[in-house]
Amino acid sequence: MTEAPQLHNSIVAMVSLASGIAANHPAMGQCQLERLRAYGVPDEQINAVIEIARHIRDEAAEKLDFAFDEKQGVTPVEIATEGDACGCSPTPSGQSCC
Repeated sequence: MTEAPQLHNSIVAMVSLASGIAANHPAMGQCQLERLRAYGVPDEQINAVIEIARHIRDEAAEKLDFAFDEKQGVTPVEIATEGDACGCSPTPSGQSCC
């Protein structure tokens, strides 16, 4: 069995930051922000990761609320369904989340 290549520390920090935001983790990624800046990752890239993670988090909450309302017999508020086959719509600034 071959060992998987290691991810660069900056990639691990970005994944951790994004997943923490998307999961509403209480630590809010502050440690990852410091690490990313220390690794020299530009603020524009960090901001894009944060925007995409928040968008995915918010989209998931909307879809969960929609499904819950449907099960309760409440007329659900329409949610955005634009995007590709994976159900991904762009962020407000046009960033792709897929």
